[in-house]
Amino acid sequence: MNLAVQLLAWAALGADALPSDLATAAEAFERAQIAGDRVELERLLAPDYVLHSSDGGAESRGQLIEFWTAEGFDPQPVAVREPVAQVWADGAALDGLVTLAGTNGGQPFSVTIRFVDVWRRREGRWQVVLCQATRVS
Repeated sequence: MNLAVQLLAWAALGADALPSDLATAAEAFERAQIAGDRVELERLLAPDYVLHSSDGGAESRGQLIEFWTAEGFDPQPVAVREPVAQVWADGAALDGLVTLAGTNGGQPFSVTIRFVDVWRRREGRWQVVLCQATRVS
């Protein structure tokens, strides 16, 4: 499995930096990824979601959900460093740097990734519609 194409979650910048409903959704997205919560990931990822990775590849919503819910994948919680948020009326871009570590199939792993999650408010709720994840050397 190519860890360079994996998405990392967003931790909220703080109560005053993001609208409260977006901060709640971003925190739920982080928890759902780390916990491998398929139902919550399906709720938070838009049906037309796409992830672009540093190798130029693209992954669908289904592929991302399968990654985070795979048997034997046990990531540790992450902390977002260097967070940036741009928010507009019905959208937002949340950016940061994270190190994802844990075990996959019994083997330890660690990868640092800079990411941007693009959120869109649809029918009164926030969903992730597009992500870019780039491996940091």
